[in-house]
Amino acid sequence: MKPRKKKKRQFRQAFARFLQLLLPSRNGAATFNGKLNSVAILAQEKLGDCVLLTPLIRNLRRAYPDLEIHIIAFSRESATFFLNDPDVTAIHQAKKKPTDFFKNVLIRKFDLLFNTKDHPSAHFLLQSVLIPANFRVGHRNPFHEHLYDRLIDLDYHTHMSLKNCALLDVLGIHYGLEECRPSLSPQPLSDELHHFLSQLCDKKVTGINISAGEPNRTWPEKNWTQLLERFPNRKFVVLSGPAETEVKAKIERICHNTLASPPTANLYEVLRIVEKLDLLITPDTSLIHIASATKTPIVGLYRQAPQDITRFGPFLIQNELTISKTGDVSGIQISTVVSAIKKMV
Repeated sequence: MKPRKKKKRQFRQAFARFLQLLLPSRNGAATFNGKLNSVAILAQEKLGDCVLLTPLIRNLRRAYPDLEIHIIAFSRESATFFLNDPDVTAIHQAKKKPTDFFKNVLIRKFDLLFNTKDHPSAHFLLQSVLIPANFRVGHRNPFHEHLYDRLIDLDYHTHMSLKNCALLDVLGIHYGLEECRPSLSPQPLSDELHHFLSQLCDKKVTGINISAGEPNRTWPEKNWTQLLERFPNRKFVVLSGPAETEVKAKIERICHNTLASPPTANLYEVLRIVEKLDLLITPDTSLIHIASATKTPIVGLYRQAPQDITRFGPFLIQNELTISKTGDVSGIQISTVVSAIKKMV
C-alpha cells in the first residue's frame, strides 16, 4: 500500500475509534419501530455507486409513497446523478454550501439515517454523528461498532446492490432479487441520439466502452482497434466518456465495422444505447451496472482484485469475465477477449 493511502486509512480508523470512545454506545441490534416519514441516505461518491443505490430508493418509494427521501451527497457527480430522480425528495451536498446544509439538514430531525459505506470513512462517520436522526443504520464493521442503532450483518463480498437493499430488511419491507436490479430515471434525449437509436433498431450491434475511471482499469487503444479487426462482419458502437471523445472518433475512422455515434451527455443516454446492444465489452466501470439495468450481456475486463467482481461486478446478467494476471487491465491479452466474445455470441 502506498504511504499516502496508508496514512489516510490510519486517519479514518483513528477517527472512528475517537468517536467510539466519545459518544454514547449503541448496541447495533435495535429494531426499528417508529414512524417513517423521512430518511437521510448518505450516498457514495462515484457514479457506479449511485447506480447501485437506485433499487433501494425505488423500493422505499414503492413501500412508502409519501416518504421524504433525502440524499446526502459527498461529490458533485453523485449530487448531479440524483437530480432527475423523481423518487428523491431533496439532495444536499455535505461539502458545499454549508449554510444551506445547516439549514436544511443539521437543524431538522430525520426518522432514519442510513450510511451506505461498509468501511470507515471520516466524512460519512462525521455526518452520521452530526445529522439528527431517531434511528441510525450502518453496515457491520469494527469501526462502525457502537455508533449505529442497527448494523447490517452481511459478508464483505456481498454485492453492493444487495447491501443497499438490506435496509429494506431492517424496515420489514418484502422484496425479491429482481427488485434489487439497478435502474435509471428517464431524461430528455438529444435529436442526434434519437436519430442514432433509430438506426440500431433492426441491427445486431456490439458495444465497446473504452473509458475507465482509473489508469489501471484502462485497456490500450491499440488493443481495441485490433479487437474490432478480429470481427470484420460484426457491427460495433464505441462508447466513451468526455475525456476520450477524440480516441472514440479515431477508432470510428480506422475501423470500418463501427457505427459512428454521437457523444452521450449523461448515463441515461448511455443506457438507451446499451439496451439496444446484443453484447457490451467494458472495463470495470459504471457501465457494468448500466448493463445490469438493461439486462445486456457483457464481457468484462477486470484487474486481479476479487472484491471488484464480488462487490461491484455484473448483477443478474449473463457475463464472461476476463481477468488480468497483473494489477492492470492492460495485462489482458486480445486473444483472451476474443475467446470471451465468441463464447457469448
